[in-house]
Amino acid sequence: MKFVGRLERAWASSGSLLCVGLDPDPARLPAQLARTAHPLFEFGRAIVDATADLVCAFKPQIAYYAAARAEDQLEMTIAHIRQRHPSIPVILDAKRGDVGSTAEMYAREAFERYQADAVTVNPYLGQDSLAPFLGYADKGVIVLCRTSNPGARDLQDVDSGGRKLYQLIAQKAAREWNANANVLLVVGATYPQELGEIRAIVGDMPILVPGVGAQGGDVAAVLAHGATAAGTGLIISSSRAVLYAGSGSDYAGAARAAALTLRDQINQYRKPGL
Repeated sequence: MKFVGRLERAWASSGSLLCVGLDPDPARLPAQLARTAHPLFEFGRAIVDATADLVCAFKPQIAYYAAARAEDQLEMTIAHIRQRHPSIPVILDAKRGDVGSTAEMYAREAFERYQADAVTVNPYLGQDSLAPFLGYADKGVIVLCRTSNPGARDLQDVDSGGRKLYQLIAQKAAREWNANANVLLVVGATYPQELGEIRAIVGDMPILVPGVGAQGGDVAAVLAHGATAAGTGLIISSSRAVLYAGSGSDYAGAARAAALTLRDQINQYRKPGL
């Protein structure tokens, strides 16, 4: 099954648009994990198991594992999701972008080494930098479009032939890059008006929306501007607000409570009956 089909099944089976981002910062892990052989894995495993019934996806961020020289623990975490929660898609947040054989290696890394269902990519180098990822027709390729950070305006708002750059990216994603129906976009929750513009350009294409929670994105505005007519179309991601909801021995329980609150808040603003 292609990624978008798996995502649609996850939306339906979980009744949730929530994605939990796995960004395990060693400095913020509960003290008891410091004594374990694989602290990032143990932390991620506990969060995953505590929240699996509340989410439509998990999104591990590769930088947190690589900085700690813990790529093996990333592999272990994804393998655990595969084994224990096989219906939940895994999005590798890597924001890769390069050309030629290097792009091919990045695609192999994401889809063959880590066995991710989807990966985030940077379109700045153009279509040939995306081609190796797009060639994995059953995998999701999630293209940065309008990111949630304050500096996004520096480049993404630049005029490009009468359109802003992020609008051009959305158009190319929908009309030129999506031959395998495996393209998605990243649009930050902190820019709901732009989210609405992009939804109008791309139709029902799924959109990954980071920035809810610690970055201050407004759930009601995200749903109002970004949801499809079916009340889906969004992967609403929260990381720190869920991961570090608690720091004691019951950190996983605190994460579950935070995820449940956010899941219910999202569903409050979905269309009636969905």
